[in-house]
Amino acid sequence: MHLVIFEGIHWRTFAPLSLGRPVFMLATGMATLLEKQLRHTSPTRVSLWVRPELADICRRRIVPKLPVPATVNEPLGDEPVLLQSGRTLFFKKFRMPEEPSVVLDDAGVILSAFIRSPGLSPADILNRTDRFFKIHDLPRAQSQTRLVERLWDLIKWNEESLIEDHAQIRREKRPFPPGTYHMIEEENIWLGEGVRPSPGVVLDASKGPVVVDNQAALGANCVLQGPCYIGPYAAVSPLSVIRPGTSIGMMCKVGGEISNSILFGYTNKIHEGFLGDSYIGKWVNLGAGTTTSNLKNTYDEISVQTPQGPVKTGRRFLGALIGDHVKTAIGTRLPAGSYIGFSSMLAISAIAPKVVPSFTFNTDGGSQPYRLDKAIEVMKSVFDRRNRTWDADDEQIVRYVARIAPEVEAKP
Repeated sequence: MHLVIFEGIHWRTFAPLSLGRPVFMLATGMATLLEKQLRHTSPTRVSLWVRPELADICRRRIVPKLPVPATVNEPLGDEPVLLQSGRTLFFKKFRMPEEPSVVLDDAGVILSAFIRSPGLSPADILNRTDRFFKIHDLPRAQSQTRLVERLWDLIKWNEESLIEDHAQIRREKRPFPPGTYHMIEEENIWLGEGVRPSPGVVLDASKGPVVVDNQAALGANCVLQGPCYIGPYAAVSPLSVIRPGTSIGMMCKVGGEISNSILFGYTNKIHEGFLGDSYIGKWVNLGAGTTTSNLKNTYDEISVQTPQGPVKTGRRFLGALIGDHVKTAIGTRLPAGSYIGFSSMLAISAIAPKVVPSFTFNTDGGSQPYRLDKAIEVMKSVFDRRNRTWDADDEQIVRYVARIAPEVEAKP
């Protein structure tokens, strides 16, 4: 079966996390949306349809890691294909339709379609051509997935996603290493190769699985409450509390209290401070004492203050949406529903603004543009500290984001 996963025009609603990556590369549970889509559809080959600016990077960074043959931005041939929105989230095995059909949401947005449409291309979807709209005329089918509308949907569904991933991902059962640590519901705990919990660690899987991936480090007396996931080579500081619904990415260094949050890889939150109901990008550094509010004093619904204006979330608990390469100073306080743009810097003594556009430098003296050359210089230094090589793709992504962020974040 040929699966085509398309990004579509709605990628902007996932800013700042979608500025430098396709929507289907957003993290959820223990995987990405793309990994879940492949797992539940079992295609024989896949085509990825993305923004033209990201096509070459997808070919070099994503395609080689996929388990099936893949292409990027190639138009359809004469064979039938399953066309799938990149922002769909799977929780069960997909049943292939027998006849051409389409699944639409209440607003007429395509979730998936089983079609034969030679010549259909990513440009048809991005430009909303007549060829694309003909798909809407197909017989309707029932949805088998969920459509992710905003980043806070992924936060809301992360506990469920963690549980589903634990049930679906095949891992060899490993013996637990010796040590003076405590486990609750051992059958729901998995420790990867090289994981040696320090004295006093508590792994509590009574409410969901606790998965600690290969070579991760657990500091003395830290507490992990499932469902939660600690990625490969991540490090949890002593005395930390990782609460349910939390996904920690590869090579992260985390501490303090983290609850119901998703952190991409290579992000640092080593010290004390509360991070709750938040979505954090790659290569972020949250200074000591950085704390998010995730609840209004009035207990009212939280609105996210996007650059385009407030957006109601339908949630009473929501922290911060933080883009890649963000840095905060010690003692930074982030209000509920914050938007912190790509490669922004926060170094202020007052409560942070609810909206911080990408590439801005914020101090008590005010906000000013963060020079692109200086931002890249800092990024290279951070890469060097983690023994990671800065390459042409990294440079291309950052310069692309610097170009599009003002347009995406502009007020209407």
